[in-house]
Amino acid sequence: MRGEAAQMRVFDLIVLLILSDVLQNAMIGPDNSVTGGLIGAASILAINWLVGRAAFSTRWFERAVEGVPLLLVHSRHLVDSNLRRANISREELFSNFRSQAVFEFTAVRAAVLEPSGKLSALKPDAGSPVGNSD
Repeated sequence: MRGEAAQMRVFDLIVLLILSDVLQNAMIGPDNSVTGGLIGAASILAINWLVGRAAFSTRWFERAVEGVPLLLVHSRHLVDSNLRRANISREELFSNFRSQAVFEFTAVRAAVLEPSGKLSALKPDAGSPVGNSD
């Protein structure tokens, strides 16, 4: 997880949903054996580990599985094509800025939508991120 243990990524959520389905079928489905549930759970966890290792060691695979950051504001200008791609309205973007105590759009030099879904905003005077929010 490389320092991101506190954050759940989309792939982790998918693994949890599949794992819960496998265990549910082992408990109340046609195969109600403990062995079947353990084999299913171990298989899913092994695949998750393999995908994690592959993503860690191969940059293109990591980008395919985890996603890439998306630039939404560049030099105080909205990147409308990326807003559409991320399916984020201007109002949602401005609301997120306000939650980070940025009340003027011109105060944002750059904003990046991270693969985790968090928005990072950079103010021109500070040189450091304003903050992150979901």
